[in-house]
Amino acid sequence: MTNVTMMTIDFNKNNDGLVPAIIQDATTQKVLMLGYMNQDAFEKTQKTQKVTFFSRTKQRLWTKGEESGNFLHLVDMKLDCDQDALLVKVNPVGPTCHKGTDTCWEEENNASYGFLSKLEAIIQNRKDQAEGKVVQEEGAKPSYVSSLFKSGINKVAQKVGEEAVEVVIEAKDNDDKLFKDESADLLFHYLILLQAKGFTLKDIVAVLEARHS
Repeated sequence: MTNVTMMTIDFNKNNDGLVPAIIQDATTQKVLMLGYMNQDAFEKTQKTQKVTFFSRTKQRLWTKGEESGNFLHLVDMKLDCDQDALLVKVNPVGPTCHKGTDTCWEEENNASYGFLSKLEAIIQNRKDQAEGKVVQEEGAKPSYVSSLFKSGINKVAQKVGEEAVEVVIEAKDNDDKLFKDESADLLFHYLILLQAKGFTLKDIVAVLEARHS
């Protein structure tokens, strides 16, 4: 855990003895909620390893999950550059919001892989087109990905194999651009293969995480 001590936090900057605590899932990196801590809440959080806040409404300490059982287990705490705000990374148990949602912004607490997640969504749309679940715009040309899905799993798997061979060939050469281009092609077709088999990156990451634990 990062060495954040009570002595380094400026609890008096806002004249109320409180600092905002941004709660973030340590695994998915999703922001779950915002709460406030005073010195006692900070100390109790460190002692129990369960995130405790100071409730401005009830004017008392409250440990998230003390009634619902949806605790926020502490993983790490970081102090911002002005020493008056905390980033608290946690492993949440159940939904975080009191309304029953994963986050206080009504978002699902799923991992995002940046552009790759966006690409997966596009591939899913093309798969839906191939299966007739999404109506293609009139006059629009069939997409490459939709056509590949329609060709069947053997064709998709074959393309992954072909791209893998290309990556191996370029890895032995000194043309970095070609190597990166072929690597991108391989990854793109692998994402297609995953969805053709009914999986996504999330499923593969789960396997890797299980191996790591």
